[in-house]
Amino acid sequence: MVGLIIELIGRKTLIGFGVGLLVGLLLGWIFLGWLVFPVKWTNAAPVDLHPGYRELYLDLVARAYAADRNLDVQRLLGERWSTAQLQETLQTMVNKAGPAEVKRLQDLAQALNLQVSPTGAVQPPPPKKGGVSPLLQICLLSLLFILVVGGGGYLFLLRRGRARPAGAQPSISATVQPTAWAGEAEKPMAQFVATYTLGDDYFDPSFSIETETGEFLGECGIGISEAIGVGDPKKVTAFEVWLFDKNDIRTVTKVLMSDHAYNDEGLRTKLAPKGEPVLAQPGQTIDLETATLRVRARVLEMQYGTGNLPSNSFFERLVVELAAWQKEGEAAA
Repeated sequence: MVGLIIELIGRKTLIGFGVGLLVGLLLGWIFLGWLVFPVKWTNAAPVDLHPGYRELYLDLVARAYAADRNLDVQRLLGERWSTAQLQETLQTMVNKAGPAEVKRLQDLAQALNLQVSPTGAVQPPPPKKGGVSPLLQICLLSLLFILVVGGGGYLFLLRRGRARPAGAQPSISATVQPTAWAGEAEKPMAQFVATYTLGDDYFDPSFSIETETGEFLGECGIGISEAIGVGDPKKVTAFEVWLFDKNDIRTVTKVLMSDHAYNDEGLRTKLAPKGEPVLAQPGQTIDLETATLRVRARVLEMQYGTGNLPSNSFFERLVVELAAWQKEGEAAA
């Protein structure tokens, strides 16, 4: 009976039907699993992050441990880290770090009973025993190809939807040569410039404050605090300027606001818990002070965006210069 059915339908037709059914199932699975019912990650542990973000997290843990050697680093790292993962990640970070970062990472490794060195090579994991059948390899490769093509197209559409506006320049943040500041007897020990342009929805530069010998003292930076309106890109109406001191238990923050946000009682009330409000104006200076550090931020350049939102409500461009000094007596101490 089966042979008769095959002869009536035709072998080629039957094979084509089978292949079409398989491809249809794969495409349907991709459509439902990736687009209609995508996987949503919640409560992810640090070890589940992208390798780049795992390195960033370990760097933050190393900085915290450098500031307080009584911290429980195992608790900060979270669960499911294997010794091999920690060793490989720390060694990779040490291989591309500067002298100050190397010391912090080696201290963290020592606290975890690991050994890393700037000249050490990252050892590849040992090969796994056993093999995969050729048929399963073909199926996996076919599925991978479909996922890459479909996922690439999906990401391309997302990137097109978040494209930077025409004529917008990429944001630039850099360390610059310290120069004299008005009202200051000495040049700053470190000086930085952060440039925001409309379309940089992830603007959040941070700068390390170190002594000439590479000793880490703290960090400062500026990031997006509040946006208004809807749609992409974000219409940023306020920025946070902050200072972290490893010898202080708090991070000092002030909020640099647009003219609209500064004069809007609702927005000022909403942003009040984040820090003291400051109206953004060309030449405006913001002073931040902790136990052992002082940072002065100065607005070098600013330009408001135009559109359907209230006038002077969001920034098209903002250039802020930050300079750091160590308080008198702290350097000698």
